[in-house]
Amino acid sequence: MGTRRLRNFSILILFATSLVTLPAASDDLKFSAAHQSAAQLPRLHSLLISHRGELVFEQYYNGRDRYQPGNLKSASKSVISALVGIAIEQGLINGVQQPISDFFPEYRVLLDSPAKQDITIEDLLTMRSGLETTSNRNYGKWVLSDDWIRFVLSQPMVGRSGEQMIYSTGSTHLLSAILSKVSGMDTRRFAEQNLAAPMGFSMAYWSQDPQGIYFGGNNMEMTPRNMLAFGQLYLNQGQFNEQQIISPHWVSESHKAHATSPRGQGRFYGYGWWLRELADMLVPVAWGYGGQLIFVVKEYELVVVATSDSTPGLDRRGHLRRLYQLTEEQILWPVKRAEQRFAEN
Repeated sequence: MGTRRLRNFSILILFATSLVTLPAASDDLKFSAAHQSAAQLPRLHSLLISHRGELVFEQYYNGRDRYQPGNLKSASKSVISALVGIAIEQGLINGVQQPISDFFPEYRVLLDSPAKQDITIEDLLTMRSGLETTSNRNYGKWVLSDDWIRFVLSQPMVGRSGEQMIYSTGSTHLLSAILSKVSGMDTRRFAEQNLAAPMGFSMAYWSQDPQGIYFGGNNMEMTPRNMLAFGQLYLNQGQFNEQQIISPHWVSESHKAHATSPRGQGRFYGYGWWLRELADMLVPVAWGYGGQLIFVVKEYELVVVATSDSTPGLDRRGHLRRLYQLTEEQILWPVKRAEQRFAEN
């Protein structure tokens, strides 16, 4: 495979038309059980596994192929977080403790309360702004409004900033608006120049709000291989092809449990990344509605990507539950056991 193709795929690719085995420590595994289970999921589009920098499993389901980009849904929040880290590294943002009121002078009247003036960049990254959510019950009203930024900043404070986690896509959309302001370019162009192009791919479709701000936290498209490359970037401490794209410190902070999720025991939130207890590990997960997932398992140099049908449906929750079960029981546990056996020998 030529250098150009390696660059475009963003990781070392091992072509396979059938199941392939893990190298070295896990060469007894073929993920056949994972494949059989995946084939029984009518909403699943793809399942990819990278181990030690090599693509060791790649399968597409239900009529999909590797060339088709898909909607990341809320997994795009992890990408927005990466862009914020890059902007801080470039000195465009002072740091995570900078108050968001610095960036929205045109909405000063909406930020005139001391509580709102205390909201920081970090509060948006960790979903601890204290503002009423724009997700779930308020999502429709928000995306149908004429000014999404105004709508978010107009929400009442229902908690104290920096404390309770209140999941809200509006928080990530504010970050996209801030990136546009500080960089002097739209968020998509900033992402192209500072993330996608250095990794050898281009940003696909990405929707915008009525003011033209790229949706910070939804409706960003990527191919599964590019999702895998993004996960690999975090596994490699922000480095790609010996180029430091994201600082190691940002990767570490992103995958640290800054907030406890109200969605269930064993779930936490970092900087745009979920952390979930799986296979007796706290695993960082970029999560998107319907089953768009990137798992980064540093302990075993493992990245797992799954993409799914993102349209609403009665079977969506059951699909996500089965997908997590497949990942934990038929990928993470087998790799963990194989690595432990290798270490013992």
